[in-house]
Amino acid sequence: MSALRTINQLCAPALPLTTAAVLATGWALHVRALHRSLGGDSLSGARRRPEFERLAHRIIRRHQSEALLCVVDLDHFKTINDTWGHEAGDAAIATTGARLARWAGPGVVGRLGGDEFAALIRVPAPAGDPTAAGRAHRQKLAELKHLLSQPVDTPAGLMPVTASVGGASAHHLDVDELPLLLRAADQAMYRAKHRPHPAWAEQDDLTCHQVNGRRQGRPGTALLVESQPA
Repeated sequence: MSALRTINQLCAPALPLTTAAVLATGWALHVRALHRSLGGDSLSGARRRPEFERLAHRIIRRHQSEALLCVVDLDHFKTINDTWGHEAGDAAIATTGARLARWAGPGVVGRLGGDEFAALIRVPAPAGDPTAAGRAHRQKLAELKHLLSQPVDTPAGLMPVTASVGGASAHHLDVDELPLLLRAADQAMYRAKHRPHPAWAEQDDLTCHQVNGRRQGRPGTALLVESQPA
């Protein structure tokens, strides 16, 4: 009995430290699990693609008449990495994610991969004016283009950046499926590569052949399962 008492006396001071360590470890694991469950991208702060799609589907189903989807691609990103360095490239990705989040407000922003992003927002328009929604959507696209064209602060100084922006309105295109909207917005974004302004998706953009919501021929699309063939 005295030996057991001695062991308890020796272990008692270490018990709070051991308990604290277990709790700290558990909390760290919980934080990691929570981060994964939220679908967040650690560099840009945007949602990863699966979580973005889940939330975007919900918005489109509930608010089709107001839903505006934008696909954004940073211009000359490889040149940024080669000229300014990968740290500057990371700064461009992080800044783009932050700017999209500010622009989208309560909407949802996703990083589709590399330097490509998507954002889905609601743009209410005055009732009784059939052209008001289109004007409001185009105004939001212009605001986004301007925001994403501001220089990015990097360790090497202010770095000029530009981004190509394509927009697709669920109401204008009369669709309520995210893959179709992504297809149309992506096609519009590619047209914007040759213009100083954002491009707007039209009906013809719904029929372009894509793989998993991405324009055919883009890196990685050959490895994906084809969805919604034209």
